[in-house]
Amino acid sequence: MKQSNQKVLITGGGSGIGLALAKKFLANNNTVIITGRDLAKLEKVKSDNPRIHIFQSDVTDDAEVRILVDDIEQQFGGIDVLINNAGIMNLVDTGNGANDLAKQFSEIDINFNSPIRLVHYFLPQLKKSKEAVIVNVSSGLAYVPFAQSPVYSGTKAAVHFWTQSIRPQLKPHGIKVIELLPPVVATKLAEDADLKDDNLTPMPPEKLADIFWKNYASGREEITPGISKALKIMSRLAPKFYF
Repeated sequence: MKQSNQKVLITGGGSGIGLALAKKFLANNNTVIITGRDLAKLEKVKSDNPRIHIFQSDVTDDAEVRILVDDIEQQFGGIDVLINNAGIMNLVDTGNGANDLAKQFSEIDINFNSPIRLVHYFLPQLKKSKEAVIVNVSSGLAYVPFAQSPVYSGTKAAVHFWTQSIRPQLKPHGIKVIELLPPVVATKLAEDADLKDDNLTPMPPEKLADIFWKNYASGREEITPGISKALKIMSRLAPKFYF
C-alpha cells in the first residue's frame, strides 16, 4: 500500500476521526484535502495546519459535491484516496410518535447515501490513479446494533455490506476498498449521543488514527480497533447476548 505522495480527500475532516486521519496522512507526506459544512471549523484547522487544503462542501448536496469534484480536478488533477468519514449519530426512540422524521432521513443521507454519492462522482478520478483507495468509515455497530440509535446502527450496517459488495467490483479497476470500523471514539458525535451512561471508555481519535495507519500500511481491508474486534467475533458466536 502506497503511504506517501498521494492526494487524499477526507469528508467531515474538520474534527474528530476525520481530522486525526488528516493529520496522519499529512505527517506521511501526502497532499490532504478536507471538507465539511462548517467553514469556521475548517479555517481553524487550516490555521493550525497550513498544509491542509480545505473546501466547504455538504456531502448531502448533489450540486455541491459535483462542484467539489470539478474544483479538485482543476486544482489537484484528481485524487488518489477518498475517505468517506462524514457522519452523525442521533438517539431515537421509535416508540415516540413525536420523533422528527426529517432528522432521521437526514441521518440516512449523511451516513449512507453520501458515501455512495462521493464514490459515484469521484470514480473517474480514482480510475485514473495508479494507487487508488476508498476508505469507508462505518462503525463497530455494523456488527451488533445499539438499540438507542437504530437509524445510525442501520446505516452503518448498510455501509458495511455496501463496502463488501463494491470491493470485488472495483478491484478490476485498480481501486482498493478499505473499511474502518471504529469503536466509541472521543468525538463530538459520541458526546452528543451521550454514551457516558453506557460505561464505555471512548478511544482518543489520535489512537484510532495510529491503529488505522498501521493496518492501512499493511494493506488490511477491514480494520477493527478496540471493542469493534470483539463485536465482530461475538456477532457470530452470541449475537443476542452481545446485543
